[in-house]
Amino acid sequence: MKGGVTPALFSLLEAIINAQNGFNIAKVRADFPILTRETRPGVPLIYLDSAASSQKPNVVIESMNDFYRKSNANIHRGIHTLAEEATFAYENARHKVARFIGADMHRQIIFTRNATESINLVAQTWGRQNLQPGDIVILTEMEHHANLIPWQMLAEQAGIRLEFIEVTPEGLLDLDNYEHLLTLQPRLVCFTHMSNVLGTITPAREIIRMAHAVGALTLVDAAQSVPHFPVDVKDLDVDFLAFSSHKMCGPTGIGVLYGKKDLLEQMPPFMGGGDMIKRVYLRSFVPNEIPYKFEAGTPAIAEAVGLGTAVDYLTSIGMESIAEHERELISYALERLEEVPGVIVHGPSAEKKGGVAAFSLDNIHPHDISQIIDQDGIAIRAGHHCAMPLHDKLKLPATARASFYLYNTPEEIDKLILALYKVKKILG
Repeated sequence: MKGGVTPALFSLLEAIINAQNGFNIAKVRADFPILTRETRPGVPLIYLDSAASSQKPNVVIESMNDFYRKSNANIHRGIHTLAEEATFAYENARHKVARFIGADMHRQIIFTRNATESINLVAQTWGRQNLQPGDIVILTEMEHHANLIPWQMLAEQAGIRLEFIEVTPEGLLDLDNYEHLLTLQPRLVCFTHMSNVLGTITPAREIIRMAHAVGALTLVDAAQSVPHFPVDVKDLDVDFLAFSSHKMCGPTGIGVLYGKKDLLEQMPPFMGGGDMIKRVYLRSFVPNEIPYKFEAGTPAIAEAVGLGTAVDYLTSIGMESIAEHERELISYALERLEEVPGVIVHGPSAEKKGGVAAFSLDNIHPHDISQIIDQDGIAIRAGHHCAMPLHDKLKLPATARASFYLYNTPEEIDKLILALYKVKKILG
């Protein structure tokens, strides 16, 4: 290796940190049954694709199985034992999520299918109710399609105007450009808390403060932040915040929208059906109170149970401990990647990003990189990562992306580096 942290020193430093904060990587890895899998005989899985979807610990899997075995029933409508148990489990998960992100009350937590649906909900309720032709919504050039296309659709439907905070060559948001855009008097500012491509952690508190100073509301796509470091909605003073269960050790099929109470109460329902009503007549209806106004039909009950257990699991380890582990991992990963001739890592330096390393290798297509290293059991992402405009900005058709979570180790990074040398040998 070049100068810097050696694997041995990394292990020593991590052991010291683990002793201080109680984070035990061996114990954490033992909690995830899939990490014992071999992708082919003698080839253990090395999962470096958590930015797309995280793996699930045993406690989450078993909590959902236990619900189906013992308490499966529909919620809110029944008064028999199973219905009451299922309702308690579902609503208890809502309370857990509220505490996890620092919400004032559980009623501010809306369960959706995912972060994408959460953002669409805001666009199609608050947006259609409040935005007029010519009104400005500010986004950024690094947004995931989930926080871009809903606003493009609303622009077509309602005639709103979209403006974009530029991304600097370093991979950061240009706050001078943002300050200029704020002079246009936007109604809403929507931005990612952490880029799923560049790993950039945006200065959310400052962006929100500046938006509020000109009378704009804010929406934060927290799909890549809530799973990885502490997020407190009151500290941020954010108006809406969206994230997904499946990226934070929970199941697929359930996500969260947080909103300030007065905003949620003023918004119309998103979908019509059962449970989102207080009274129904043949030609009209009275909507239910929040959060149920936005949760039409039978919800993802077992998935809510799994999400609640995932929250318990992450809380037991400690979000700051997880964040520190990932900071060490990304620092080590960037150093090792820079050793490989022809590798270009996109995005800012380690201290300004989360556990995401998107990179290019010579002129080799990322799909070829991914396919070759998959032979060594290494799972990374290859493509535009649902961020085509950002890749256009970078003048790249695609990138390879390694992303890290609480269960990854420096030894897995070392194996990634060896695999990239193998790619160069085959295709370089």
